[in-house]
Amino acid sequence: MALLLLGTFAPVRITPPDPPPAVSLIHFQPVPVEAGRPDDLRVGKLLFLGGWNMESNDWRFGGISAMHVDGGLVTAISDSGWLIRFPVPVAAGTQRARIEAVRKGSGAPVNKAQRDVESLIINGRTAWIGLERQNGVWRFALPEWRELGGARPAAMRKWEENNGPEAMVRLPDGRFIIFSEGDGGITEALMFPSDPSVPGARAIRMRYRPPAGYRITDATLLPDGRMLLLNRRISFVSGMKAKLAVAPVPPPRTGVLIAPQEIAAFAPPLTVDNMEAVSVTSEAGRTIVWLASDDNYMPLQRSLLLKFALEE
Repeated sequence: MALLLLGTFAPVRITPPDPPPAVSLIHFQPVPVEAGRPDDLRVGKLLFLGGWNMESNDWRFGGISAMHVDGGLVTAISDSGWLIRFPVPVAAGTQRARIEAVRKGSGAPVNKAQRDVESLIINGRTAWIGLERQNGVWRFALPEWRELGGARPAAMRKWEENNGPEAMVRLPDGRFIIFSEGDGGITEALMFPSDPSVPGARAIRMRYRPPAGYRITDATLLPDGRMLLLNRRISFVSGMKAKLAVAPVPPPRTGVLIAPQEIAAFAPPLTVDNMEAVSVTSEAGRTIVWLASDDNYMPLQRSLLLKFALEE
């Protein structure tokens, strides 16, 4: 467990010596929600629909810190700045993947401090990423992922290097809420009345209270407008744990506390790892929740993709 925890915070190689393969492949191996209990499919208010352990021939695959699922395609981003796209799996097998640097061009960053992506929003033909060590937000035009610009909002400048922007949601009216990872207690959240990737954007300071001992790792919106918040805990004693919680969008008021309600908890012997990414889709009128884990490019950890139906 000590090695696993060290791996969770170990630096990642940005440019290993070997070139990437000509064709990037991902192998999907089905996993149960709990080993030895294939018929026990419920985790809190979630119904397990499928899960896969993902492995690749491409060293750039892994480190998933945020993702967006839509139209049968997973768009994931690693905390080393790799954009990873692949089809949604339906069974065991191997699929082609497209992997490239999210920030391209002659001025593209080459060190982790400039490529540590922790949050992602895709809305129509525009995408936003949150860069943790720079405490910045950058905007891109899709589908080519052409960089449009970015900023380091003044309200985020004093966040510690490894504490944010860990999670980010965009509200239907164009406002953004960005969460600092924090240290396991009440942490800061910021509501931006306008696009935070535009220089000069101002923010309303709020607070977020995660489940005790947990840190937020990602967030998204549910179809009913509530926020779905993914939280993680790492312990030498109990290993990896995760909790999903929901909260209404807070009023635009300084100091307001976002206190979510837990809907699902993941702990061994359930299938769980360093859960860092959440996305929501709809199928036949059901709300589908997707979770993914960050393996930190470490052999003792896994890149998991888990699929659930939200049943409340």
